[in-house]
Amino acid sequence: MSADSLALLRKNAGQEISALAEEHFKHDLQDSDRDALKSAASKISTHVSIGSALGLGLGALLAFRLRRTRMQMFNAFRAHEKPTHVKFAGGREEAIPDVTQYMRPSLLGDVAAYTFFSFGGLFVGGETGLLTGGASAGRRITRDPESRERIETAFRRFRADVLRKEADALDKRKGVTELLGL
Repeated sequence: MSADSLALLRKNAGQEISALAEEHFKHDLQDSDRDALKSAASKISTHVSIGSALGLGLGALLAFRLRRTRMQMFNAFRAHEKPTHVKFAGGREEAIPDVTQYMRPSLLGDVAAYTFFSFGGLFVGGETGLLTGGASAGRRITRDPESRERIETAFRRFRADVLRKEADALDKRKGVTELLGL
C-alpha cells in the first residue's frame, strides 16, 4: 500500500514542478488571489484531518460493536443445550463433537477487527474529507469572478509550462525502450 492511498499522507508533486508552481503563484496572481488559494488549501487540509479523525473513531466504534456482538453470540451459543449424539434411521448413534472451543472469539480476531475497521474508517473518512474540503475550497475560490478568472489563467499558464517540460524530457530520450524504462 502506497502512502498516497490515504488522503492525510499525500505529498506534493516533485521539487521542479513545485518551484514552477511557486513562480506562477508569485508572478501571475494578486495578493487577494494568493490569500484565497491559501485559505482554500487550509480548508482542504482541515476537512481531511477532521474526516480522518472521525473515520478512525467510527472504525474503532464499529470494531468494538462487532466484538461485543461476537461475544454475545458466543455466550448464547455456549449457554444453550446442545445435542451430544445423532441417531440415524437405521438405529446407529454417532457422537457430535463439541465445537464450543472453536467458536470462542480470539485475541487475534479482535486485533484484526480493530486494525481493519480503523484503517477502513481512516481511508473512508479521509477521502470524504478530501471531497468535502475540495467542494468547500472550490466555492471559496469561485466566490469572486475576477479573482477566479486570474486564478484560472495562472493555472492554464502553469499547466502549459509543465507540459512543455514534459515534452522536452520526452524529446531528450532517444528510443522507445528508454521512454518505457526498459
